[in-house]
Amino acid sequence: MKEITHERRKQLIDDIMLQHDRGSETLGTAIRRLRLEVTGLDQDTFAAMCNMSTKALYQIEKDKGNPTLGTIEAILRKFGLRLGLAMATKTTCTPPLGQQESIAKVPVRGANPRRKYAGQLSRVALPATAKAKDGDQGSST
Repeated sequence: MKEITHERRKQLIDDIMLQHDRGSETLGTAIRRLRLEVTGLDQDTFAAMCNMSTKALYQIEKDKGNPTLGTIEAILRKFGLRLGLAMATKTTCTPPLGQQESIAKVPVRGANPRRKYAGQLSRVALPATAKAKDGDQGSST
């Protein structure tokens, strides 16, 4: 394993963080790059250092599985990093600041929107069996 300088290690970590922050790299690929480029360790050795199975580390690096936040934190702590929140470059569900109305045309789940034809029976088509029964009852009286 080739020894890297402290400055080169910091540059690598900063580059990996930047690529992940931009969205061009997933968490799994960022962890894989940290393991390979910063430590140079294989999956077996690094998984043992993090007290996890090689299969679990493999799944994290391939963005599969469902690791706990504690597991991700344990991996990132090895590099002096922490899991946190960052601003997304583009949001899909949050309206811009100052906008009063909802962007979506669909009502919010759980909302009770007033329907245009609510309560108007003339708009509701009755099944053929119901019409026949009503007609039969009317003629027998």
